[in-house]
Amino acid sequence: MRDSKLILPDPKRRRLITGLGALGASAALTGCDSLSRNDRVQDLLGATDRLTRAAQRLVSSRESLAREFGERDIAPTMRANGSTDPSNDDYKRHAANGFADWRLRIDGLVRQPGDFSIDDLKAMPSRTQITRHDCVEGWSCIAKWTGAVLGEVLDRVRPTSAARYVVFHCADNIYGGPVKYYESIDMVEAYHPQTLLAYGLNDDRLPIANGAPLRLRAERQLGYKMAKYVMRIELVDSFASIQGGNGGYWEDRGYEWWAGI
Repeated sequence: MRDSKLILPDPKRRRLITGLGALGASAALTGCDSLSRNDRVQDLLGATDRLTRAAQRLVSSRESLAREFGERDIAPTMRANGSTDPSNDDYKRHAANGFADWRLRIDGLVRQPGDFSIDDLKAMPSRTQITRHDCVEGWSCIAKWTGAVLGEVLDRVRPTSAARYVVFHCADNIYGGPVKYYESIDMVEAYHPQTLLAYGLNDDRLPIANGAPLRLRAERQLGYKMAKYVMRIELVDSFASIQGGNGGYWEDRGYEWWAGI
């Protein structure tokens, strides 16, 4: 683990944030059941999202670090959820040759769009951290992640001043449907030192079930923000023209965009 001084949130602040966000969190725990499709619940989620996000940013430093753990805390297996083996032909072709020809495309509001192989990413400044993954389904799991520091990667493509969000376009079609998973974070979260493009899990290559060849680790966010099977990163100033316009696959279905913990 890279040496760094942990700046842990004040417990009183965490309790305030938890209290303000409890209603939104309990609604999110319903997952993809009928509640997430109910118009009144979606309106309530939207209002709670705005309140939670405002409270989080007001009383908690956006630069504070998520808690990191020791080797003995690592779970025997990092639980895989959501998609565990994308079925589209392009992804299967990459997986069959060990992702040797895979490239991450970064474009949008950048001055130097680029394509990066896994070896390219491994040559960039990296970080290893042992952190806890918290899922809206109610489970948590501690694992060791290694990856390129996202802020360092973005510096290679030189974001423009208009860039407000980083959107992750993924390879997996949710439930075999026509829509591929996508997620987003803002530029502050993108440049947080613990936000990684992870290619390693527990001192080994990232397995397919956990998002190979590359997944997002935004350690201060709930699990649905941690996009797996990342194929392209797009910097934008708005979500309006991207799928449902809410910044993520589950957000388009009623989840909160701000999923800070």
